[in-house]
Amino acid sequence: MDKVDVIVIGAGVVGLAIAAEVTEKYPQACIALFDKEQQFGWHTSSRNSEVIHAGMYYPTNSLKAKVCVEGKDMLYRFCDQYSIPYQRIGKLIIARESSEIPHIEEIARQGELNGLNDLVLLEQADVAKREPHIKAVAAIHSPSTGIIDSHKLMAKLEQKFNAGENNFIAYRHEVTNVSYNGNEYEVTFKGPDGNTDQLACTWLINAAGLWADKVGEWLGLETEKHGSKIYWVKGEYFGISASKSKLLNHLVYPPPLKALKGLGIHVTKSLDGRARLGPSAFYVDQINYDVDDSHGDEFYMAAKSYLPFLERDDIASDMSGVRPKLQSPSDPVKDFIIRHEVDNNLPGFINLVGIESPGLTGSLAIGRMAAAWVLL
Repeated sequence: MDKVDVIVIGAGVVGLAIAAEVTEKYPQACIALFDKEQQFGWHTSSRNSEVIHAGMYYPTNSLKAKVCVEGKDMLYRFCDQYSIPYQRIGKLIIARESSEIPHIEEIARQGELNGLNDLVLLEQADVAKREPHIKAVAAIHSPSTGIIDSHKLMAKLEQKFNAGENNFIAYRHEVTNVSYNGNEYEVTFKGPDGNTDQLACTWLINAAGLWADKVGEWLGLETEKHGSKIYWVKGEYFGISASKSKLLNHLVYPPPLKALKGLGIHVTKSLDGRARLGPSAFYVDQINYDVDDSHGDEFYMAAKSYLPFLERDDIASDMSGVRPKLQSPSDPVKDFIIRHEVDNNLPGFINLVGIESPGLTGSLAIGRMAAAWVLL
């Protein structure tokens, strides 16, 4: 059986960031990157709001808070260094009525605990100066929140990985099983011709996104006991008409949903100025990216509470994505799993499970964290 030094499963933004970081650390290593789709970022990494989050929502000392706050700064520096398009557009987390003011004040306090020092609480008149067309009695302004061209980010990470002279990417190659023989990992995969083959490695990095729990299962981890069972949560987006998009200057978020299943129906903007509502958040058993037009009424009613200028005809179905959550519908908030599974008798297995938001923001920080375990 042929052998390489490192195999990374999954060419989403996190898998690419790890692969690029390991390449920089060990430029002579032989690293293989597998993905079952025909190009990088086919699923969660390319079906999201493309927001660079500031990090005020996540529990103190959580991995989500750590990689978000560190990764945000790393990402802005990376964008500047490699001319990746982005905008520090800023975000308003609004109180639509006075009863919501304590809620957003608590978010601001949590942001300070997480190391943010730039959040500003705005009174109604100040909100109106920034966003004269929305309904809000107060807001938190996050000036370091931004938006990014995630495709160009991933393309640059892919390029950095390909700079390793012994590296190779195997798109359209689906990993179907992994085993550990006590010395090395044996990865079974199916190629585009339908034939099956195997490749061994010393270090195995699981960045398989929506299917990351399956890799652990193959290696004997009981996902329920291990806390690594993934639940799929779908989110739909509805686009706002171009004329009404021009009325918005920032990302605008109502207070988030309980237990962070999602951040509520909020407004994001793309680099070309288009505004979207979403994402929603509901658990699903199958992956598909259809958008149910009938859900537009729900989006309209949610947004109308703070975007009084909207009419129902101003919004239309846009896109959807699916997030890999570690929490079931009845669970409290759960953190990312980013772990070297040596304590589970799997030395050399770096396991990343449940990497949803803020995974894009934290991707470079996650890459650095994961690559630090790799010793060649």
